[in-house]
Amino acid sequence: MTDLAKRFSNNPLLRPTDIRPSMENLTIECLLNPGAFRFDGKIWLLLRVAERPVQKPGTTSFPVLESGRFVIREYKNSDPKLNLSDPRILNYDGEDLLTTMSHLRLVCSEDGIHFREDPSYPPLMGQGDHETYGIEDCRVTQIGQEYFLTFSVASANGVAVGMRSTRDWRTFEQHGLIMHAHNKDCAIFDEKIEGKYYALHRPSSPEIGGKYIWIAESPDLQHWGHHRCIARTRPALWDSARIGAGAPPIRTEEGWLEIYHGATEVNRYCLGALLLDLQEPWKVLARSEKPIMEPLADYERTGFFGNVVFTNGHLVDGDKLTMYYGASDTVVCGAEFSIHEILHSLS
Repeated sequence: MTDLAKRFSNNPLLRPTDIRPSMENLTIECLLNPGAFRFDGKIWLLLRVAERPVQKPGTTSFPVLESGRFVIREYKNSDPKLNLSDPRILNYDGEDLLTTMSHLRLVCSEDGIHFREDPSYPPLMGQGDHETYGIEDCRVTQIGQEYFLTFSVASANGVAVGMRSTRDWRTFEQHGLIMHAHNKDCAIFDEKIEGKYYALHRPSSPEIGGKYIWIAESPDLQHWGHHRCIARTRPALWDSARIGAGAPPIRTEEGWLEIYHGATEVNRYCLGALLLDLQEPWKVLARSEKPIMEPLADYERTGFFGNVVFTNGHLVDGDKLTMYYGASDTVVCGAEFSIHEILHSLS
């Protein structure tokens, strides 16, 4: 057994029924993969909330953003143009669509276990042509007093990386796309290295190559270049089909520690770690041969999309890493790790 996670006894911490739908005619199908941060003396999670209309027998319906307003599309399941083989993505007449639309919702806690919504903090919804299918899986990086949010945006144009920033979590500056399609899993380092900002990201091509972790650099957090591939999938291991960055890397004496997700060809998602050089973060010093966390608990193995543990949010207190993660694409959970134990596990 290589699983190093000490799961919270209160898991799952949040279920879909704990959050209000954004509209009366929608229902929340899943809570997923929160960003995590501290603000105003509390612990906050920025949840991905996936919604769709209540499904009628024999039909499939879902919301999209068209010309700035939400529209419900509905198709008959018997329509030969409709492909429903994947619970997350459908295809209609050659167009890929999402079965749910996601937005981001803030919840806070004094103890890091019991979370609640504060209605004075607004939800973050999709905006513009690149976010018509929603926004997903936000990473939060604090630099000084400012928080930078990087998240996946989805539309018929593909999946890309958007960014917004805030100081008070009530007003936001929209920075648009910082990585064009197809790209996701973007996590910005929380300090400059040799005068430059760095970010991990995951471009992907449908024709050649694979879903690997890359690193990019920037002078201003807006313009990114000098892209380098730093980690690839590994045949026959737990991360054989796809990999992607989790939350922003953690600075340790041994290097930058990055917790990342990996999946197999049968879509079993686990977590592992990369250790990157402190001054040259494109250099990988060590990597998990075995996962540090696997889908073992019932709530991690069964759900909307089972056998999944996926994180893009954590908090660090000395040696203690408190990780918030999505389980089976359905609920939000928590676990603790020892950073020393993770580093010791690397090869």
